[in-house]
Amino acid sequence: MSIHEHRRTEHEIDTLFVSRWSTRAFSGEEITDAELFSVLEAARWAPSGGNVQPWRFIYAKRHSPAWPAFLGFLNEGNRRWADKAAALILLTSRTTRDRGDGSGQQPLRSHSFDAGAAWSNLAHQARLQGLSTRAIGGFDQDSARREVGVPPDHALEIVIALGRPDANKSGLPDDLREKDVPNDRLPLAALVAADRFSFA
Repeated sequence: MSIHEHRRTEHEIDTLFVSRWSTRAFSGEEITDAELFSVLEAARWAPSGGNVQPWRFIYAKRHSPAWPAFLGFLNEGNRRWADKAAALILLTSRTTRDRGDGSGQQPLRSHSFDAGAAWSNLAHQARLQGLSTRAIGGFDQDSARREVGVPPDHALEIVIALGRPDANKSGLPDDLREKDVPNDRLPLAALVAADRFSFA
């Protein structure tokens, strides 16, 4: 079944945006450092409020010393498939910024929004490279903060699974294989309004 049987656009856009989807089926193959740093380079060029660039990426590749810790702070349900990813990347965002006048820090309201833009860049660059990604919200934040050494002024946003896709889904448990398909989106009319907020 093709991706276009699951996803149809209402207006003309580049196919990149509908061909990227969040699979759980990874092949277990390694990726090169060049591949990893290309997707991180794309994330680096995301827009941010005031060009503060609050995102930070901490990664562990398969078979690295930190891999068991990264896999360990994922929820059990996510460990079932994420162990086949080539890398796990913890995305954090700095929650404050320098006031610029020597008086210290002030809250950065857009830190999560900006980190989301960086994640989007990363995910789409991965797709262009023939890699797959999945954002994971199900992880133990306290454990992740402790294991990775994230300071208190950084929010833990998501963990990103990155790797080569397994088209046959052979490594997925049976109960996940059937539902590992591209999902659809709400119609544009449910998301966009002219002049005033008019949503149910």
